Amino acid sequence: MDEKLKELKETMGTLTDLGHASSLLSWDQETYMPPGGVESRGRALATLGKMAQEIGTDEKVGKLLEELGPWAAEQDPDSDDARLIIVSQRAYDKAVKVPPDMVAERAMLTTMANAAWREAREKSDYSIFEPHMEKIIEFNQRYADLFKPYEHAYDVLLDDYEPKMKTEDVKKIFADIRPKQVELIEKIANAKQVDDSVLFKHYPKAEQIAMGEEIAKLIGYDFNRGRQDEVHHPFQTTIGYGDQRITYRVDENFFNTYIFSIMHEGGHAMYEQGVPKSLSRTALYGGTSLAVHESQSRMWENLVGRSLPFWEFYYPKLQARFPEQTKGVSMEDFYKAVNKVEPSYIRVEADEATYNLHIMLRLEIEIGLLEGTIAVKDLPQVWDDKFEEYLGIRPRNNAEGVLQDVHWSFGLFGYFSTYALGNLVSLQLWEKINEDIPGLDDQMRSGEFGKLLGWLNENVHAHGSKFYPQDLVQRITGSKINGDAYIKYLNKKFGDIYGL
Repeated sequence: MDEKLKELKETMGTLTDLGHASSLLSWDQETYMPPGGVESRGRALATLGKMAQEIGTDEKVGKLLEELGPWAAEQDPDSDDARLIIVSQRAYDKAVKVPPDMVAERAMLTTMANAAWREAREKSDYSIFEPHMEKIIEFNQRYADLFKPYEHAYDVLLDDYEPKMKTEDVKKIFADIRPKQVELIEKIANAKQVDDSVLFKHYPKAEQIAMGEEIAKLIGYDFNRGRQDEVHHPFQTTIGYGDQRITYRVDENFFNTYIFSIMHEGGHAMYEQGVPKSLSRTALYGGTSLAVHESQSRMWENLVGRSLPFWEFYYPKLQARFPEQTKGVSMEDFYKAVNKVEPSYIRVEADEATYNLHIMLRLEIEIGLLEGTIAVKDLPQVWDDKFEEYLGIRPRNNAEGVLQDVHWSFGLFGYFSTYALGNLVSLQLWEKINEDIPGLDDQMRSGEFGKLLGWLNENVHAHGSKFYPQDLVQRITGSKINGDAYIKYLNKKFGDIYGL
């Protein structure tokens, strides 16, 4: 079986290399590619995608997996090789249902759609993006149909990002936490509001970027294996082992935009940097799901970056870097400012208490679009109406409304719910971390984050994508994904800040 396993790994290595080449082209598309290169970039991505699909669904791969399956069943079920075969078999079974030409079609479609989205967002004109959105919805409907029968078409899309999670599972979790979050938000609305004017001073771009690099290094992001670049919508991407890149957006007149995106994307990158080299060029390399991935980014962004211990350590450094902007503002008041709870238009800048409502809104809209109960032409109106229903405010234009997120332009349906699920997982992990690392708050007050990152490396990152997300979370915390720890955290944190 050694030769067959070696042959499988060589094929998986080729697929990984093609995927990383596509990631590099996509990263360049978002950072440095001139606008005139859109069509040719789309064709290049389409070619790479089609090649990978043809190689990955070749009958030889299916035969290898069929022959290796019985052998894997006799191995340690947690071993890398046994899990590689199990995970690869599942991926193969899904991939063979998708024609290579359809993979190429998606790459070309989304490349053009992304270019249209950029222009539409800049001009706050949905009509520019609408015809592309029509094609993306139609494509996702055809894609879901390849996997019939299913309980719900949305299950197919969700499974691509959160393996084995069902739409009903997510709905039940959201139905449990939504009224609890709404109750907390209503209590905060009746309390004395926090003054966050310090965040809206002028913070020069160059100084912000220098600060972000300092903080990213402090928490453990390795710039020898990464870099940061400016984009329209922040993201993290892995180009290969030892190359995990982060991106950012800067607002010189709002402090939160840059710093928390750097900590968020840094969290994603540190997950990837923590996956062992032994798993590189295999189907086990990278994070196990987007919810687990988001648990890492939201943990560093919020549980560290918006924590009192972090600012007890870092605020003097911030004052030294921005003395005029922070003049007369105490550390306690600054901490409260970065944690102000108030319904806002932009998801990536939302506070912790309201953030999940942004996700629940998107889930409802995505399901409606896929089912055909929401028409693409009506999307701006539907968005604004539901936004007002969920958050009590109405977007003033399309740029801060339906066009604010890049995801739909890339065809990423089924993706958004993983952000909220990641919030929940982050707190489940956080409770376990605090059991295992006594005095974690004191370490953060001293600017020491090595033990925290080391725990994550050992308990989360080291497994790559060996285990399905629900199984991994249960292995670590003793329970599957749920909102109990998250709601307890929100009530304690904002109860203290707002004196509830």
